[in-house]
Amino acid sequence: MRSTNPVLRRQTFENQAVSGERMTMNGTVMKTALLLVLAVITGAWTWHHFTATLTAAMAQMPLDMTPAQAQSAVISQALGAVTPFMLGGIVVGLVLTFVMMFKPRWGGIVAPVYALAEGLALGGISAVMNLKYPNVVLQAVMLTAGVLAVMLIAYRSGWIRVTDKFRMAVVAGTGAIMLLYLVEIGLHAFTSVSIPFINGSGVIGIGFSLLVVGLAAMNLALDFDMIEQNTTRGAPKYMEWYGAFALMVTLVWLYLEILRLLAKTRR
Repeated sequence: MRSTNPVLRRQTFENQAVSGERMTMNGTVMKTALLLVLAVITGAWTWHHFTATLTAAMAQMPLDMTPAQAQSAVISQALGAVTPFMLGGIVVGLVLTFVMMFKPRWGGIVAPVYALAEGLALGGISAVMNLKYPNVVLQAVMLTAGVLAVMLIAYRSGWIRVTDKFRMAVVAGTGAIMLLYLVEIGLHAFTSVSIPFINGSGVIGIGFSLLVVGLAAMNLALDFDMIEQNTTRGAPKYMEWYGAFALMVTLVWLYLEILRLLAKTRR
């Protein structure tokens, strides 16, 4: 049993003492829903802050500026207003991921704070993307929710069975994608070279994004399987927060990849 999700490690579940109430799949799903609501709340706040700053900046632009100059200045000002919250959310999210990996008992506190932090980051990213591609965020949210619902129904009904071959294929594919992203980040940091199909909007670029979205969706099945296996083993009740946290990690990745895919189709 394994999952590509860095949080869902079998050893973490095995090392927990069992006493009192046990972990359930339904409890984990409900806690995941709560985390999603928290992320939406802070995401909406960041979005509102971005649009409010944008509106105020437009009203204060000098009349002697060209439309292109005014647009660039307004967007830069609005982006500067939300960047601290976006970066703060990303950093806090990364730190809490490591905390959760080693301190699962703190899940009832760490998971909600993580969701709030990720909401700040995603709200800023979404506001910027929606400004460039109107209505793309609504489409991405609906598609992400749809993929989650379909994968959950398919898994619970037995339409998708997580066999060893299925697991190995998803783990290998996800590892390759993560390695490719790390190479892309390194190239951007130290050179002017980039990998065209990662950000390209051509047929190959869109096909690559479709592949990544598919892998992210398949990771949900691995997460469900890991959680279900450990509910069967009788993991303690507080591990529901741990499982919900892990699902949030996958859902954040899925949403960002769908957003990237939709943006490519608009170019």
